[in-house]
Amino acid sequence: MKRIKVTSPHGINTCIQLPSSKSICNRALIINALAKGNCHPENLSDCDDTRVMIQALQHMPSIIDIMAAGTAMRFLTAFLAVGEGTHIITGTQRMQQRPISILVNALRALGTDVEYAGNEGFPPLRIVGRKLVNSEVTLPGNVSSQYISALLMIGPALTNGLKLTLTGEIVSRPYIDLTLKLMRDFGASVAWISENQLEVKPQPYQAVPYYVESDWSAASYWYEICALSEQATVCLPGLFRESPQGDSEVARLFEQLGVETVYGERKVTLRKTGKITARMEYDFVNQPDLAQTFVVTCAVMGIPFRFSGLQSLKIKETDRIAALIAEMKKLGYLITESEGSVLSWNGERCTPDTSPCIDTYEDHRMAMAFAPACIRLGYIYINHPQVVTKSYPHYWENLIHAGFNITEE
Repeated sequence: MKRIKVTSPHGINTCIQLPSSKSICNRALIINALAKGNCHPENLSDCDDTRVMIQALQHMPSIIDIMAAGTAMRFLTAFLAVGEGTHIITGTQRMQQRPISILVNALRALGTDVEYAGNEGFPPLRIVGRKLVNSEVTLPGNVSSQYISALLMIGPALTNGLKLTLTGEIVSRPYIDLTLKLMRDFGASVAWISENQLEVKPQPYQAVPYYVESDWSAASYWYEICALSEQATVCLPGLFRESPQGDSEVARLFEQLGVETVYGERKVTLRKTGKITARMEYDFVNQPDLAQTFVVTCAVMGIPFRFSGLQSLKIKETDRIAALIAEMKKLGYLITESEGSVLSWNGERCTPDTSPCIDTYEDHRMAMAFAPACIRLGYIYINHPQVVTKSYPHYWENLIHAGFNITEE
C-alpha cells in the first residue's frame, strides 16, 4: 500500500480498543525473561516492536534482526550482555544509522564483551554474554532514557548490582520511573539514592503474573481527533487514572485544546468542551512522543505554540523536527526550529499544496499524527501508511470504525 486518502465523518461517537503500551510491554518482556518466567505478561501488544522482542526472546537466534525497533535494539543489547552465548543484533538500514555508542561504552565499563560488527558507534553489534562483576557506571542524563532503562533492567543480574550516576539534566524521567515501577513489580530492589543516582541491588527478579495497560501515546491521536472535531465523544477502555506512563500527561495537556477527560473503571471518555487556549507553550522533554500530535493539532486549529525539549526527536525513526517542518509546509504552515530542540509557530502561513500528501519517513507517528488533520482540511493523503504497524497496527481499522473513510490510491 503506497498511499491512502483519508476523509472524516461529520461527528464522532465511538469506543476504541487501543493497543497495549509498547513501553510497558517491552520492559515487562525483558524483565520477565530475566526472571525466567514461563508465561508471557497478559495483554501484550501485536505491534512490530513487541513482536520482534517476543520472537528474539523465544528463539534467541545467533543473528537477531529487530528491524526498525529502537526499544528492542537498546533493551536486547543489554539483555544479551548478561545472557549466554554469542549473538549479533542488527536492524534496518535506518537502525544501522542510529547511534548506540553511549550504551555500548556503558556496558563495556561493566565488563561486557561487545564489538561493532559494522560502522563504529552503530549497529550491528556482536555480543558475548557473561557474568558482569563491575557495578558502577556514569551516563549523561540527557541521553535517551532507553539507554538508562536498558542498564537498570539488567542490574539485578549483575554480580554486585548496579550503581548508575546521571550527569547534567535528566530528560524523560517518567520513562525511567516507569522502568523502576516494573522492576519493583517483579521483585527487584531499586531506588533513587540521590537526585542523580540510582542503585539496583543484586536481588533476582521473581516471575509474577502481569497485565499491561493500554497505550497513552496511542490515545493521543484520539484526543487530537476530538480537539479537531465539532462534535466528538470517544471511549478508550484499558487506560488507568493512576498510570505509570509519562504520556498520560496528554489528558491534562489537551484540556487546553478543548478536550475533557472523564475517568471510569479502567477506561476514559473524551468529550469536547469550549475552553481553548489562545497560545500553547510546553516543554516536551518528558513526553517527546507527543510532540508531533501537538504540532499538528495546534497549527491546524490556528493556535500559536512554542514547544521545547525536543532534542531527542532528531534521533528517532527519522529526524522528526525536520520531518515536521517539511510536512507542515505542505499544509501551508511555516514551523520554525531553534536551538536544535524548539519548534515554534506564530501564525506564519504559505500557500499549501493543492492535494497535500504526507510523507511518513518510515515513522509511525508521522502517519498517525497527520491523518486527523483531514477533519479540518476535508481530506489528506498519507504515503506508506503501513508504518503504523510499528506501534498501532489497527490504527486505520479503528479510524474506519469511528466513521472515517479510507481509500487506497
